[in-house]
Amino acid sequence: TIARDNHTATMLPNGKVLVAGGSGSSSFLSSAEVYDPVTGTWTAAGEMADARSVHTATLLPDGRVLVAGGYNDTSGSLSGTELYDPVTGTWAATGALTDARYRHTATLLPNGKVLAAGGYYDGALASAELYDAASGTWAATTNSLSTARYFHTATLLPNGKVLVVGGIDPNYLSRASADLFDP
Repeated sequence: TIARDNHTATMLPNGKVLVAGGSGSSSFLSSAEVYDPVTGTWTAAGEMADARSVHTATLLPDGRVLVAGGYNDTSGSLSGTELYDPVTGTWAATGALTDARYRHTATLLPNGKVLAAGGYYDGALASAELYDAASGTWAATTNSLSTARYFHTATLLPNGKVLVVGGIDPNYLSRASADLFDP
């Protein structure tokens, strides 16, 4: 296994865990690995097109993993997104975010779309967008968060809405506010 921080870890449908990207001792990482808890072993899982840190990884209903946004020392904030297919063990590019972002949240909605909210790009972001796996595209939501924020949380509620809470605002202050996204 590779030493890494600011990476993602996603439970796959087969019970294994995909660990992707992050930053190592001296560079940003594009590598990925799969951990098998039954055997306690790690297996290489290919390379993403972009090295990335502080990105998101979301398990889609079809078993693929959507990796979105992030940051690296070459490109800065990233708008690129990639899909990992655990059946084939391969990575493929998919539609780009409408806004490059990192330190955002990504929430799988009951309709199978993914909500990316807030984050950071030359300052805190209030924008939000939806990924449609069927078309492989992102589209801005009809309205933005009430406050630009990053380092926040997003929780899918039983009624299908998403509660976005806290985070850091454009003035680098902790927020006590919340937003509710209704798909």
